[in-house]
Amino acid sequence: MDLNRIESPQDIKGLSLDELKDLSGKIRRRIIEVVSDKGGHLASSLGAVEIILALHYVLSAPEDKIVFDVGHQAYAHKLLTGRDKDFDKLRELGGISGFPYHKESVYDPFSVGHASNAVSLALGLSSAYRILGSRAKVVAVIGDGSLSGGESFEALNNAGHLKENILVVFSHNEMSISKSVGALSSYLNKFLSLPIYNRFKDGISLVLEKVPRLGKRIVPRLKKIEEIMKGIIIPGIFFEELGFRYFGPLDGHSLDVLIPTLKNILSLSGPKILHIVTQKGKGYSDAEKNPEKFHSASRFLYSHDQPEEKKPSYTDVFGRKIVDIANRDDRIVGLTAAMSGGTGLREFQKKFPSRFFDVGIAEQHLVSFSAGLCKAGLKPVIAVYSTFLQRAYDQVIEDIALQEMPVTFAVDRAGLVGEDGPTHHGIFDIAYLRTVPFAVVVAPGYGRDLELALEFAVGLGKPCFVRYPRSAVFDKEMKQPFALGKFEIFRKGETLALLGLGSMFQPACAIADKLGKEGKSVFLVNPRFVKPLDEACLLEIAEKTDLIITLEEGIKPGGFGESVLEFYHSRDLFNKVRVVNLGLPDSFITFGKRERLLEIYGLGEESIYLRIKQEIQKGYGRSKD
Repeated sequence: MDLNRIESPQDIKGLSLDELKDLSGKIRRRIIEVVSDKGGHLASSLGAVEIILALHYVLSAPEDKIVFDVGHQAYAHKLLTGRDKDFDKLRELGGISGFPYHKESVYDPFSVGHASNAVSLALGLSSAYRILGSRAKVVAVIGDGSLSGGESFEALNNAGHLKENILVVFSHNEMSISKSVGALSSYLNKFLSLPIYNRFKDGISLVLEKVPRLGKRIVPRLKKIEEIMKGIIIPGIFFEELGFRYFGPLDGHSLDVLIPTLKNILSLSGPKILHIVTQKGKGYSDAEKNPEKFHSASRFLYSHDQPEEKKPSYTDVFGRKIVDIANRDDRIVGLTAAMSGGTGLREFQKKFPSRFFDVGIAEQHLVSFSAGLCKAGLKPVIAVYSTFLQRAYDQVIEDIALQEMPVTFAVDRAGLVGEDGPTHHGIFDIAYLRTVPFAVVVAPGYGRDLELALEFAVGLGKPCFVRYPRSAVFDKEMKQPFALGKFEIFRKGETLALLGLGSMFQPACAIADKLGKEGKSVFLVNPRFVKPLDEACLLEIAEKTDLIITLEEGIKPGGFGESVLEFYHSRDLFNKVRVVNLGLPDSFITFGKRERLLEIYGLGEESIYLRIKQEIQKGYGRSKD
């Protein structure tokens, strides 16, 4: 069957196993074809093709619900639910999301993008259906990486207690984003690390290698035997003690096994776990060999490596600088939540393995753990995406700020991240971090500024959050040294003041130059600090001009611009200056290229320039001298 003929999962119900296998190949080719052109989550989606195909074959969606954890594995789900016609517009503005999205399809019960919450969501559905008298089936699809998040265990424990009719499909592929870490992974591998087992395995391998033909066939299969042993020995103890009926491990790529098994266990009542073993990147050799690199892939050529980004990113600057700082201070320790590559800590990990901690997908634990390290005298540096830091807001308040722990947070992907969309945009951190007592919030405006900010943060003696965008570095010569609560003034002027926070300093510089050529005198500022504000600078600006423009790549409510407004109001200057806050609206921002989204929401260079011209035409922008 051709994918473009599939309008709903009902269209595959009459297919034979051979036809389903053929369809799985077409799904893989379609995913690779589109992701190679558009970018996207390749490895995870290729690894989940058969289980998604099998689920839609035996379930009756949309009445029955499939809840994906993270959602980066759901491309096959989109193709089987009538979205092949739009798949060429994957992650494009006006196209389809790279994740399940509740506004996009009735087959997506939830919009998802973070980890470890699928069992909770599915359990809520199942409990509601029991109360409402519905016989709809509910399935949660999770990966082994999601089990490093505490919410998964909370939900599994509750599900076992409630005895609701829920199926959890647990896909074990030994990879989350970075390699799974923590007690669970150790537990899964404990038996296989026993000396007696390894002596037996090594001895068998040595003997078999001396038998040329036989050895070549059997030795590679020893790894498969290990996977089977892991599944047989552990889950029966672990999951069944939680109150689940355990089935598996099964080959997650065998439709011959998956389909009859799913039919059987979905007929059983109560909580159930189906453990499958899958391979990330299945069907595309480059992704099979390097699933982490192809986890979230940029555009790439078929059977070729991804092209390297030509210009260094802020993440690259952070990665190099933190190694430099750690070389000079052996109390620096680096921490991440399963994102060592994405956050730029890979080189730190290689150079300082004993001072590096990857806690898995567990941001709450990450933050509290760092407080313990800090209390003992170390200097923790947490590298985390802005959107994922949201998961640990309570720990930031209770275990960092309240305890006055001088932990440094390198908040990557601050602002719009483009094609990954609303679950991944880092647009709330300014507003939620501004309210944290004792904290310092920094937003450097260019590459060298980020280096200075990191040096400043690790020596500050306070909790410090350094936010920077997902973009190429803006190069600028430093004008003023870095000091607590001091804005960097690049030029003074009388027509208007332009305060470009963080990523917005780059367009602010270009606009200031453009206005300067038109005879306008611009007071150009790289604020650097969200908290504390440079009150002396703000007072000087208010003495020079009556038009002040603030720019920030975050939501306006509670943001940097509002803090400037609050300051002028507190000094009874609110009616003497016109403060225009340009930022993102109080809403969830769609997916699409970052540059296009900035233009749509009034933060592109041309949009900002036109808005300033409008304010000048209204009569603002006059010197007070």
